Amino acid sequence: MRRKAIYIHELPNWPQFEWDQTQIMPLFTELLYRQGKLLGRMEALGFKFREEANVETLILDVLKSSEIEGEFLDVDQVRSSVARKLGMDMGGLVPADRHVEGVVEMTLDAIQGSQKKLSAKRLFDWHAALFPTGRSGMQKITVGAWRDNKKEDPMQVVSGAMGKEKVHFQAPDADLLDGEMKKFIAWFNEEQTMNGVLKAAVAHLWFITIHPFDDGNGRIARAISDLQLSRADASIQRFYSMSAQIRKERSSYYDILEQTQKGSLDITNWIIWFLQCLLSAILASEETLGQVLKKARFWEKHASTILNKRQHLMLNKLLDGFTGKLNSSKWAKITKCSSDTALRDIQDLINKNILQKETGGGRSTSYTLVDYMS
Repeated sequence: MRRKAIYIHELPNWPQFEWDQTQIMPLFTELLYRQGKLLGRMEALGFKFREEANVETLILDVLKSSEIEGEFLDVDQVRSSVARKLGMDMGGLVPADRHVEGVVEMTLDAIQGSQKKLSAKRLFDWHAALFPTGRSGMQKITVGAWRDNKKEDPMQVVSGAMGKEKVHFQAPDADLLDGEMKKFIAWFNEEQTMNGVLKAAVAHLWFITIHPFDDGNGRIARAISDLQLSRADASIQRFYSMSAQIRKERSSYYDILEQTQKGSLDITNWIIWFLQCLLSAILASEETLGQVLKKARFWEKHASTILNKRQHLMLNKLLDGFTGKLNSSKWAKITKCSSDTALRDIQDLINKNILQKETGGGRSTSYTLVDYMS
């Protein structure tokens, strides 16, 4: 498959990126203000609330970074894996498969180990964690090492039916990767005067343009961004998810990458897109934090209420956003108890003004939480 485009990694002054500071500054100033306001707000809240918000953000980050690549992970497995690895006591944890565990391990290593230097070995470990079976789908890939494709079979980002393919991007040849990645890692680790948020934007573009792995480059690029943003925030806790926002803007994400990788080394438009996306992620975090605050207030209110393990499990599921309608048969199935026990658990919560019957009736009575915020 032939292509005519000249990519930025083929330019003689690659990777000497440049951008127009005057175009970036108004957006950059607003972003830093919003970022500071969010972190200040979180600092003013208690440790337990911050910990819960961090967990919810990490779960969102893991789920959405995979969804960008068309991969949908089981939310309960992700929640269980994150909670266990953070040593949190959360009821109803389910086993997580090797793949989920690997994605969570990479994400946590990037964020909680944000002060550790980046290295080829660390990136290889992340890649191996993403592909524990050594396969991407049905295809065997090189895992835990730079890709080693032949020149006659270049690494390309392609769309379209067979015979009508469109090449969106072609990465550097495999024999250049060792030198390219040494240069990138040295730059990433060195002390710079560049603002940390801008560095996250440049690092994301630079890494994904090198495209050093057979697969997983997008997820690892986003993990590198998270690592650098954690450094910029001076915090190993996350209260906003860049990946969740990129998921919402997936189409424009791919468009701006393609435009930038075929352009000049002036990456002003990419940085503006990245900063706007990050600003939207910070603003969207209000929804996640509102949900966490609601949950925290619920358990504050019911701190002395006597509840059994089954009730704790199901109330947490409702507070986290239960899918579909809750009825006694679902209660019995999830908590592994009899139908009579499920009905007793539910009736007890109705008597305590925690659950209520949904209006409308039907063949199966369903239940919702009482609006305890009003």
